Amino acid sequence: MASVSFSQIKKSFGSTPVLHGISLDILDGEFMVLVGPSGCGKSTLLRMLAGLEEISAGEIAIDSRVVNDVDSKDRDIAMVFQSYALYPHMTVGENMGFSLKLRNDKKELIETRVMQTAKILNLDSYLHRYPRELSGGQRQRVAMGRAIVRDPKVFLFDEPLSNLDAKLRVAMRAEIKALHQRLKTTTVYVTHDQVEAMTMADRIAVMNDGRIEQLGEPLELYDNPANLFVAQFIGSPAMNVLDGVLRKSSSCVEALGRRWPIGTLSGGTEGQAVKYGVRPEHFAVGGPGAITAEVVVVEPMGAETELVVKVADASLVITAHGRSDARPGQTITLAPEAACVHLFDAASGQRL
Repeated sequence: MASVSFSQIKKSFGSTPVLHGISLDILDGEFMVLVGPSGCGKSTLLRMLAGLEEISAGEIAIDSRVVNDVDSKDRDIAMVFQSYALYPHMTVGENMGFSLKLRNDKKELIETRVMQTAKILNLDSYLHRYPRELSGGQRQRVAMGRAIVRDPKVFLFDEPLSNLDAKLRVAMRAEIKALHQRLKTTTVYVTHDQVEAMTMADRIAVMNDGRIEQLGEPLELYDNPANLFVAQFIGSPAMNVLDGVLRKSSSCVEALGRRWPIGTLSGGTEGQAVKYGVRPEHFAVGGPGAITAEVVVVEPMGAETELVVKVADASLVITAHGRSDARPGQTITLAPEAACVHLFDAASGQRL
């Protein structure tokens, strides 16, 4: 196991800068997820750690050893790709042991390591099959097994679940997390799926436009987003955000011709233009409420119900616990939980 450190990392493709001085310390044994929209630079950062991309400026260290000029094969890392990258003419066992064979390890050691890893991943009955004879989830486990047999200091995952169907993605998320808890190997995992990030990470680095917007534990980012980008990116369904004007004297925000309650607020000024954010589950539906809304869509999920409602010209998503009697076209009342409201400066997007 090892710690990983990025120090003022910059990267440009030609004259186009894509990473703007990223600094990030990953602890020994930590599961760090880099999450962000396509093109934010997360995969480029991972590939630089793997030695597959050159660094324009800054330093990358693994276990306190600067690896800028160290070949990929000498960094003691193992990478799992989105595309599995299995050799079609090799069996599962041969695929898993190939890196050890290249290292000129003894045949007995290779067989032992492959068998041990296959048992961990429930692949021991598939060792003589070829990749074409496996399902997508089994192929991804083989790709993970090929990384595990090397016993690297750091595991790197580059969107490994993107090619799987929804049900299999959920199952594989749990498998990868359980594997990390068992092996305790430092892991850097790249994804654009914030649900993956929330459910798997010890800490998350939210990236946007080549910068880290916020770093923290999953629930810390969910409960206290540093800015509007993080607030809208983390959470599914996404946070509802309205344009409004702050009225500190009345403890509310005026938006859509209505008064929306806020909790205790230390920052902000009277009359300031703000973004009023409230997550779908932080609305009380029905009962006394000053805000009326028209139900547009009802989506029953079983344990909860998602409602798309319209207030003035704005659409909001509401998550009602349990089952709802609401019907499209019906008028309902909403009461945002003031203590759970998020306010952001309209100009900078920073949290108030």
